[in-house]
Amino acid sequence: MKNILIALSVAVAGVGLGAPASRAETAHHMMVSPAELKWADVPSLPPGVKIAVIEGPLNEAVPITFRLKFPADYKLPAHWHPGIEHVTVMSGTFNMGTGDKLDTTKTNPLSAGSVAIMAPRTQHFAWTREEAIVQVHGMGPWGINYVNPADDPRKK
Repeated sequence: MKNILIALSVAVAGVGLGAPASRAETAHHMMVSPAELKWADVPSLPPGVKIAVIEGPLNEAVPITFRLKFPADYKLPAHWHPGIEHVTVMSGTFNMGTGDKLDTTKTNPLSAGSVAIMAPRTQHFAWTREEAIVQVHGMGPWGINYVNPADDPRKK
């Protein structure tokens, strides 16, 4: 594996910014099972991805945790985020690379259990062959900026 640790995180402006309704929670303790996750569409990503916000809201300067479910044969164009990204692959293989254009030959395959960390403003991209679920955590607010503005689904 290359020496560069890479990561994906995704902003989800306007999508389920709160945590799931059914969970065990106190002011300093929370437990959530996979069955309790509430999946929603992600308008800031090309169609097909689903998000489940675990901790948030994503648009505030608070700790955030969310999962993204990517379908098979998905391509996420080159983009960057204003904050650091911490990504853990929960299932499937998530292929990630750095640069200003998606190039499937220049990626690292990250299998379940893999972790990637991306510094703020690092241009990167991703793709899948099979369904993959990743968990992203960090500090909000979260944002996504596409290298090529024409790739931004919010502008279509």
